[in-house]
Amino acid sequence: MDKYDLTGTFINNEGAATFRLWAPLRKEVALQLADRQLPMTPAGNGYWELTVTDIYPGARYTYLLDNTLQRPDPASRWQPEGVHGPSAVPEASFKFTDDHWTGIEPEKMIIYEIHTGTFSSEGTFRGIIQHLHYLKELGITAIELMPVAQFPGERNWGYDGVYPFAVHNSYGTPDDLKTLVNAAHAMGIAVILDVVYNHQGPEGNYFSDFAPWFNDHYKTPWGAAINFDGPYSDGVRSFYIQNALMWLEEFHMDGLRLDAVHAFVDTSAVHFTEELSAAVKALQERTGKRKVLIGEIDLNNPRFINPVTIGGYGLDAQWADEFHHALHSRLTGERQGYYEDFGEVSHLAASFENAYVYTGQYSVHRKRNFGRPPSGNPFHQFVVFAQNHDQVGNRMRGERLSLLLCFEALKLAAAAVILSPFIPLLFMGEEYGEKNPFLFFTSHTDPGLIKAVQEGRRKEFAHTGEAPDPQAPASFQQSKLSWNTTGNSNAALMACYKALLLLRSQYPAISGGNRESARVHHAENENVLVLERRMDGETLLIVFNFDNHTQTIPFTTHGNLRKIFDSSGTEFNGPGTLPEAEGNNLLVIQPLSAVVYEITAYEN
Repeated sequence: MDKYDLTGTFINNEGAATFRLWAPLRKEVALQLADRQLPMTPAGNGYWELTVTDIYPGARYTYLLDNTLQRPDPASRWQPEGVHGPSAVPEASFKFTDDHWTGIEPEKMIIYEIHTGTFSSEGTFRGIIQHLHYLKELGITAIELMPVAQFPGERNWGYDGVYPFAVHNSYGTPDDLKTLVNAAHAMGIAVILDVVYNHQGPEGNYFSDFAPWFNDHYKTPWGAAINFDGPYSDGVRSFYIQNALMWLEEFHMDGLRLDAVHAFVDTSAVHFTEELSAAVKALQERTGKRKVLIGEIDLNNPRFINPVTIGGYGLDAQWADEFHHALHSRLTGERQGYYEDFGEVSHLAASFENAYVYTGQYSVHRKRNFGRPPSGNPFHQFVVFAQNHDQVGNRMRGERLSLLLCFEALKLAAAAVILSPFIPLLFMGEEYGEKNPFLFFTSHTDPGLIKAVQEGRRKEFAHTGEAPDPQAPASFQQSKLSWNTTGNSNAALMACYKALLLLRSQYPAISGGNRESARVHHAENENVLVLERRMDGETLLIVFNFDNHTQTIPFTTHGNLRKIFDSSGTEFNGPGTLPEAEGNNLLVIQPLSAVVYEITAYEN
């Protein structure tokens, strides 16, 4: 990137650092250190610059704007005293040892979503490192960290961050995060970071004091929209693109999950998403290391993941929420809110075919036609899940599926996700049936904001009961994982997850991204779905029974059937697998179960 796109603090050598700030509307800017105030020099395009000697990591600083406002650095790398305190010069001593690591392709990813504060008893980056071997044995190939940018207080999901470049101080130091990434790569595990470029959190948000950071013409559900297309938007776009490149290059992240891309309001000829994708692809080409961009997109519009050459924005993949909605509503029977658009096995069959359920037809919930077919997009451009932080935490009491489904249905949900042709994502703890909730929690310090958040939560769930107080420390403590992996049902569920993930790694036909490699069979008014996968001479039948009764399914094949997985097996605390009836013509499937058959050629 051009040097005028850079902002932040850059360590030149021992005892020297360059400070660069974008403040295009300010007439004077000074760097305020503990013992001195130093004027900065205009560097063009609204940037200010100053090189300082005799300064070391940990030194506190702020910017003095027009001799009136004293503010932390919006591109601060370290906020040891929180969102309202001064910024600090970061350490620059960590040395990676992962030169061998070149990343992994999306189709090889088994993603495990982690909230740093609740994943381990320590609630830190180093606490995650202690569990990497466990994740490797489970079959995980990528971890996805919920946002780690500095937010107010010590407890938050991370989406209220206000310093995108700064690692949250209660999770550890920037070097601690680099240590985690380095350790993960040593074990063959990629690291994806969740980043928020659609808004900034409300508390500690001083961005408007520096530049026209927000666009008053647009609103998001979380506050003012980022200025991606108004006056002075070039500097705003550069800020977030530089942020993405910092995580990917300096911290060796393998990918970014972009929060709520549908809230990037941008009427520019080149959409911000496209510009970001181009910058990341240029980094990938320069370093020879695979870098992946995954968007959360509530639009059912493949433009975001289509190549730029055909008018797309170039993201590698997107979350497919409708797969979750179809699976969840069918298994739980819930039909309120957006679940009113789902509930039948036919919806899940549609999602197995297209990832999207709605591809242009009428949505009762949205009260309009919605979506378009992702006809040319391979399966590995979609991430699917039975649980994630949103779908669990946005429930009033944060209940996981382990409290909503019977044991056999839990295994069926796992099989639907892991045996799908898409990229599977697991939410921390689901593999052993974690019972602790994942609640919505905050630790704001602004009394007005605290009251607004509490009242908003109460109003949202007024018709269903009393919502837990997000500001209460107990809401955070209750959300920590119990790590109870040894109970009888917990161990059996984890054994099932391990078997499914091993099966996926052993049979390329399961994860093959080619759309021609998959066929979905579903008879109208039936609760059974059959997925046929073919790749490199390998053919599998994956049968899902969503009925509460045993199902006998006529199915003719041109070969021998060999059962290679059955979620109802006694090794998974199930009722036991059933024998086939009448040779290959009838498949007999236990209630709420998933069975995988390998089809081999007839023997002469």
